[in-house]
Amino acid sequence: MAEASDIGSKRLISLAPQQWANWVTGASDIIVKEIPNSEFQWVSRESDVLIRAESPTLGKFFILNELQLRYKMRMPKRMRAYTGLAEEKYDLPVYPVLINIIKGSDTKIPTRFKSKFMGLLARQDYKVINLWEIDAQVAFNGLSSLLPFVPILKNGGNEATIEQALRVLRADEQLEQFEMLLGFFATFVLDSPLVQRIMRLDMAVLQQSPWYEQILKEGQQIGEEIGEQRGILSAIELGLELKFGAEALQLMESISQISDLEQLKVIKDAIKIVDSLDELRQLVQN
Repeated sequence: MAEASDIGSKRLISLAPQQWANWVTGASDIIVKEIPNSEFQWVSRESDVLIRAESPTLGKFFILNELQLRYKMRMPKRMRAYTGLAEEKYDLPVYPVLINIIKGSDTKIPTRFKSKFMGLLARQDYKVINLWEIDAQVAFNGLSSLLPFVPILKNGGNEATIEQALRVLRADEQLEQFEMLLGFFATFVLDSPLVQRIMRLDMAVLQQSPWYEQILKEGQQIGEEIGEQRGILSAIELGLELKFGAEALQLMESISQISDLEQLKVIKDAIKIVDSLDELRQLVQN
């Protein structure tokens, strides 16, 4: 079985770094120079990959790729932090990209971090790519980094397309180590016995994959975050009714659309100190 480091984000992107950089940026004139070590001593990071690139029009810059099995509500704040750290360390512009692999809830995924404190505004924009919205044929058109994800790509969750991806992986020594990862994602769309027949994999071995362990951990974290979010929303709803009356509950329609736990906590605490509903409404809108 491949080690965790062998099937990680950096290894995947390094399969076709030039095609990957062109794809995530949408720019065809970019030239990839290297994939440096992106570890920051004071931040624990396992899922990000930095690409040093340049182009005649943009000059030298970095592409920060953050791959997440499922979107987390704290990601906007993390994208802000990671981008700032990379800019400070390398003193070059950074183009941040958040790649979400598996579709979670129907929560709208934001494309920016934004906060306001004591009149000061902090903002970080970033590009979002949701793999379930990407057509599977992209993986067969030179972007080999996406081949292990074919089952969860758009139009990729069928036996014929998965078998096609498997043939491509097995035909290349550099790619065949990702066969197990393809099998792992196939279990999200096909029954396990069918995946076993297609892949000829032992499912007990597959479940020892670090990706399998990570997805279980991710699921637990998501459940905890959803539970915490619901608890905060309930507290906000109760606080609004107690302080401003039933008419204040109309504001819950806007508040319930906020996915950032930290922002929800700020709103909950603000109910205790604001003097009017209009003051709270301004905080929600910002």
